Amino acid sequence: MKTCFLFPGQGAQYPGMAKDFYETSSEVRRLFELASDAARMDLKELLFESDEETLKQTRYTQIAVALAGSAAALAAREHGIVPHGCAGFSVGEWPALAEAGILSHFDMFRLVAERGRLMDEAGNRSGGSTMSAVLSLSPEKIEQVIAEAGLQQCWIANYNSPSQCVISGTEHDIVIAEEKLRQAGAKRVIRLKVSGAFHSPLMRYAYEEFKGIVEEVTFMNPVLECFSNVTGKKITSGAEAKKLASEQIISPVRWIDEEASILEAGYERCVETGPGTVLSGLWKSYTTSIPSIPAGTLDAIVSFSL
Repeated sequence: MKTCFLFPGQGAQYPGMAKDFYETSSEVRRLFELASDAARMDLKELLFESDEETLKQTRYTQIAVALAGSAAALAAREHGIVPHGCAGFSVGEWPALAEAGILSHFDMFRLVAERGRLMDEAGNRSGGSTMSAVLSLSPEKIEQVIAEAGLQQCWIANYNSPSQCVISGTEHDIVIAEEKLRQAGAKRVIRLKVSGAFHSPLMRYAYEEFKGIVEEVTFMNPVLECFSNVTGKKITSGAEAKKLASEQIISPVRWIDEEASILEAGYERCVETGPGTVLSGLWKSYTTSIPSIPAGTLDAIVSFSL
């Protein structure tokens, strides 16, 4: 069965995630040591002993989620579930790059630690920027509402599903957009607890700084199919992956397009490797919204009981 690993992103974290994998797999324990060396922090302590508030800090969230995703993928392989391709949501794309052979795990963890630090700093620098989830409106309608309101500092950051998106922007523009979107028929508009306007031009500082760091790292051609948030399509080369790695910070996550590309590539099963079941829910939302898509198989791997 052609299988795609899906790696969740920021927001899926919780204290103690991946502990079951750590306790039952010597390979996962070695992965934790590698990640801690690369990130220059004690990630065993971060994942297993930190509270929710600590894990919500972007500089810690991103490396923690990336490690939990890689640990889940390793555990899945140890139990005979072998991927033919992979994709990840936002920071989840980084463990996907490592799984596809584009980056070594050491380089991936090192870059994710830098990415989290820089995006945290960019949020503080942008001053008064935020994000909101918009439910029960199509992406096209959301774009129309933003355009008609003349908002210059508000964008769709995450194209999650045909009926769910996340907008990103300045506090001023987001407040206006939230009210306009409710008037346009959004069932719910939920302000997110984030440190900045991720996946928008307001992350320009992080993009510029991160681009210089990425240039020093070798990105290899993929050995497994890997799909990009920026384009929604397969990554064709290491050179393309390197270019997109920085652009992802200021570009929207085109998850709907990625799901379409995964289906077009003939995948029969998607396995969520990482904390939570967010991507499982988005996959089901996508496939059930399009009558022409046959019901497929979706497995959500959160933990193993051994």
